[in-house]
Amino acid sequence: MELFHTLNRGVDKRNIFLDDNDRFRFIHNLYEFNDQNSLSNNARVFKSSQLSNMAGRELESKRKPRKLLVDIHCFCLMGDHYHLLLNPRVEKGVSKFMKKLNMGYAKYFNHKYKRTGTLFESRYKSVPITSESHFVHIPYYIHLNPLDFFSPEWRNRTIKKPKAAVEFLESYRWSSFPDYIGRKNFPSVTSRGFLLKFLGGVRNYKSETVSWIRDMDFDSISGLVLE
Repeated sequence: MELFHTLNRGVDKRNIFLDDNDRFRFIHNLYEFNDQNSLSNNARVFKSSQLSNMAGRELESKRKPRKLLVDIHCFCLMGDHYHLLLNPRVEKGVSKFMKKLNMGYAKYFNHKYKRTGTLFESRYKSVPITSESHFVHIPYYIHLNPLDFFSPEWRNRTIKKPKAAVEFLESYRWSSFPDYIGRKNFPSVTSRGFLLKFLGGVRNYKSETVSWIRDMDFDSISGLVLE
């Protein structure tokens, strides 16, 4: 299986998610654009009530069943960027999915905020996961990114309360971490079985995350973080 850690950032490091509706919209797009079929009306701005109904539920689609471009194993939304862990389901699946995702969200964002021009600083960044050590560590790194909002010193390996940090991650809705520990958040977006099989399952993932925070091994993912 080919795995890729992908990231894209707002141009000039501008925030690309300005409110929860934007975050819901992007997560909705992760689901909707993961399809070989074409889509229309992708700039439509959802009402808050519609977006709120997506939380904690399977995302539903009234169109024909999707033909997936990629498996989305992990995701995390930050302020000015996002992280994904993907594997292609079809030839050039990652590039096709990322093009649809970025173009679709930029179209929505520019329509909503009445702006023009480029939203993202580049096409996107992507690095392949080529070793078992990379594979074991990168999901934890992606899921720990929101600690920038809670305890920024985590990047210096100086978190004093790992359990409190994980409790924050558990409450952070804009990542796949809650689903990985069995809290239904956006379960239809991600394919979790493959990683959970190797990372100890739902019951162990939370405790293993605490352990990873305590023993952070950034050397094992050198060159993969894309920051």
